[in-house]
Amino acid sequence: MLRIFAPTLVGICIWALQTCPSLASDVHVALVTAYVEANVRGWIDDPAIIEGINDQNELHAHLTSSDIETMDANWKTEFSSNTRPLIDSIMNSPLSKFLKEKQVASGGVITEIFVIDAKGLSIGESEASSDYWQGDELKWQKTYLAGPGVLFVDRPEKDESTQMLQSQASMTISDPKTGQPIGAITVGINLDAL
Repeated sequence: MLRIFAPTLVGICIWALQTCPSLASDVHVALVTAYVEANVRGWIDDPAIIEGINDQNELHAHLTSSDIETMDANWKTEFSSNTRPLIDSIMNSPLSKFLKEKQVASGGVITEIFVIDAKGLSIGESEASSDYWQGDELKWQKTYLAGPGVLFVDRPEKDESTQMLQSQASMTISDPKTGQPIGAITVGINLDAL
């Protein structure tokens, strides 16, 4: 009986997300949280992520606000260009390759993954994002700045290019040795695929 009920319940939840915005909030948060806890949380402490963040935190420790603004502006310029040294350096990193493998393994549920350092800068991405600095966005502010163990699920949005209803789930990443926050991860979830 449960096997018949579960897909029906998921279908009802997806319908609620698409037609009843006031109900959608709680429904999508529960669905995304359940997926992330079952399928993502287990690999966020992988050495590829932890070492990648620790290395970048050391490298970026000296950056000023002005440096970050310049790097973000360069990224945005490169995003619509054929010459993309900064974007390519991130997209070709071992961490980005790891994230791409996780996205593919999700079978279409995960639409994007990016890891963010202590300065709010993307350091690994499964898909190139339109900006480099995430520090001005809730995905970093409600995770890294909020402390260890935090999961933040953003509101659902329809992607104009794919027409997918999706939400981003973001989590604080802490150093397993110290328990201290060192960065964050954001995972885009295709709500239609849950």
